[in-house]
Amino acid sequence: MNDVISRSPYRVAAIQMTSGDNKQHNLETVERLVVEAVDHHQAALVLLPENFSLFDGSASLELGRQQATGLGDVRRFIASLSARLKVWIVAGSIPCSVRPDGVLIDGRVRSACWVYDDQGKEVSRYDKVHLFDVDVGDQHGSYCESAQFEAGTEVVVANSPMGTLGLSICYDLRFPELYTRLAKQGAQIITVPAAFTYKTGEAHWEVLLRARAIESQCYVIAANQTGAHSKGRKTWGHSMIINPWGEVVAMAKAGEGVISADIDLTSLSELRAAMPISSHRRI
Repeated sequence: MNDVISRSPYRVAAIQMTSGDNKQHNLETVERLVVEAVDHHQAALVLLPENFSLFDGSASLELGRQQATGLGDVRRFIASLSARLKVWIVAGSIPCSVRPDGVLIDGRVRSACWVYDDQGKEVSRYDKVHLFDVDVGDQHGSYCESAQFEAGTEVVVANSPMGTLGLSICYDLRFPELYTRLAKQGAQIITVPAAFTYKTGEAHWEVLLRARAIESQCYVIAANQTGAHSKGRKTWGHSMIINPWGEVVAMAKAGEGVISADIDLTSLSELRAAMPISSHRRI
């Protein structure tokens, strides 16, 4: 099923979901869509959206305590799934009450993205740096992510057979300096698991993703939540994969599903050689 792992270019996939407050249902959806990504799209790497296991802010603290170690049910589920399907999984975001150094967070959690290799091993972790404390004027009103989440502090890249992954989460997308750092640290593929609101997504989602791809000269894989969720949340969807020239090479339709595209590191290297932005940077 996964001889694709041993060749290049590699196929990557993004999962689009409408997660809610039923964790078991959400994880069943994850399994179904990841199987589809591997069996039908022949994906070697799959990106899940932000909050894939539970889209319910009030439950984040308890879920984070449950996921403090690799024995947490969501983390074990993703590890088992990646090992069974022999696929790399970038696991969107999972609340975690422990920092990467093992220190317990007092009264809050972090929004953590783990990378799992095709043996089910956690090979990297990124904690969301930029927290969504914003009033976007939608039905939900004000968002205050920092009330329950602590910001991460580290820029993280992860090596994979598909290329070097630059990790980010949702609201990070509005801060180009993060992606400049990721590119400087060797990123070739940038992952953006998200739960972009409908209002902000309609206005800014695609243009921000394309800008990040162009300025960093990286592939961008963006997996978004979509549709109506519990407690009045509505997200934009339109998950997409963008090449380093800024072209959208795959985009999701409305609703849950899978998109995929090939990653060609040879063409990426040729583009960077023809337009060496990194060596031209002066500021």
